[in-house]
Amino acid sequence: MDASPTQIVLNLAGGVALLVWGARTVQTGITQAWGAQLRGWIGGSTRNPISALLIGLGITGILQSSTATAVLTYSFIRQGVMSTGAALAIMLGADVGTTLVVQVLTFDLSWLSPLLIFGGVVGFMSTSSSSLQNKFQALIGLGLLLLALSLIGVATEPMREGKIIRDIFTSLDGEWLVLILLGAVTTWMAHSSLAVVLLVLSLTGAYVITLEHGLVLVVGANLGAVLPQLTLAMRSGPVVRRIPMGNLLFKVAGAVLALAFMPWIGQWLAHWGVAEARQIAHFHTGFNLALAVLFIPIMPIVTRLLTRMLPEPPEGDDSAKPRYLDQAAKDSPGVALAFAARETLRMGEVVERMLSHAMRIFGTGEPRLMAEIEAMDDVVDRLHKDIKMYVAEITQAKLGEEDSLRGTEILSFVINLEHIGDIIDKNLMDLANKKIKHNLSFSSEGWEDLERLHKQLEENFRLAFGVFISKDVAMARQLLTEKIHFRDLERIAAESHLNRLRTRLTRSIDTSTIHLDILNEFKRINSHITSVAYPILEDAGELFSSRLKPRK
Repeated sequence: MDASPTQIVLNLAGGVALLVWGARTVQTGITQAWGAQLRGWIGGSTRNPISALLIGLGITGILQSSTATAVLTYSFIRQGVMSTGAALAIMLGADVGTTLVVQVLTFDLSWLSPLLIFGGVVGFMSTSSSSLQNKFQALIGLGLLLLALSLIGVATEPMREGKIIRDIFTSLDGEWLVLILLGAVTTWMAHSSLAVVLLVLSLTGAYVITLEHGLVLVVGANLGAVLPQLTLAMRSGPVVRRIPMGNLLFKVAGAVLALAFMPWIGQWLAHWGVAEARQIAHFHTGFNLALAVLFIPIMPIVTRLLTRMLPEPPEGDDSAKPRYLDQAAKDSPGVALAFAARETLRMGEVVERMLSHAMRIFGTGEPRLMAEIEAMDDVVDRLHKDIKMYVAEITQAKLGEEDSLRGTEILSFVINLEHIGDIIDKNLMDLANKKIKHNLSFSSEGWEDLERLHKQLEENFRLAFGVFISKDVAMARQLLTEKIHFRDLERIAAESHLNRLRTRLTRSIDTSTIHLDILNEFKRINSHITSVAYPILEDAGELFSSRLKPRK
């Protein structure tokens, strides 16, 4: 029974949808399984344009998406650790990488589809390891992608004899601009140039469209591939926007050259003596290789042009604005949590400066430092809110045990840092105001005790940062040992103060309440600092469940 036009369109639409979904599933599985490693490869690719191009090619060959590579690249640009030229070279390599995936998928691998899907599903269902599940998810996605290609091939079979589609494309002979727009818009809607190029391959192989139509549609697909990258970059600053703008510049130049030589390109491809579908794949690869060869040597010129077009704005003093919370990285929990941890360290550095300023105020009575502490506390409050919301959004997705634990550790440390900021801004500054208002001075012995405790707090801060980043059990044990040591120092300082009171030392009598309150606030701050060790030691089984003695 012949299929109706409606059935043909539905079958084709279903095949294309499955193709897009399969590509997305592969990308998600690989990003979640190896996102941190892929990000590390990109970060190490800035030595020269050639190495950057090769890294972009390799990463995209794995992820099967130049947009995914763009997301990882944007994060380095935002942090200021990658130049515009290196990022553009990565994107040129990424565009070549997508064409190699197309080259592989032009072979008949339909026999592999059921094996990949079956093996992926069995593996996914038989393990509780999130890392393994992500890898099996990538296998399932690859199987779905191959299955989609088979379905598209079946759906296009009846179209060989159909006149409607053939007549539509016949009417578009010579209408290259319309075909380019069609290819670009379709790619933008699908968010996958891979899916659109494979669809064009299928239509050309089924002789539904001519070779010329296929070549021009592929040019449009290359232009459309930049649109999702532009959309992602619009929320970022001009430095990030240079990357998709530069990529668009490359593609427009390539499109102009390709259209100018289109009659000769068709003749040249015909000399290869391969099927028209393979000719489309070869053109797709040649188009992007030519762009890489053309623009890599003149990358410094392109970079200067883009810098003039999109200059970096004057750097403001918005310290409260997060610097490392990359919104585009949320699809890769491991990478996003690494960004959240880096922002948490920055928040901790602000709190550490607040504590240093507080000691200077107790020593010198500088009122301007109080305003600075108040401003820094506002920064801490803003970062506390933004980091919590960022981590909360990440943990809404299904996370593996390791990522889930890391999210909890970050939230716990952020909350404790915010509490320390409040203790400094409210409690310690209230005590400093009393000291300044009544023109009081600590005894030399009392001030030495406070300085000794403050120095220990600073050392514990640095150790806590190391524990937070490394999650090292030995360092965590050392931090809790330092907590006990600090408690002993605080007890000795309190006893020394009481001894000075017994000797009726005037300065100690006048500052007694303030001095003891500072000791108490320091002890509270130290407890919040050292709390970062508990989740790590608990996970390692290094803590008792209770400090209570069992009843007889």
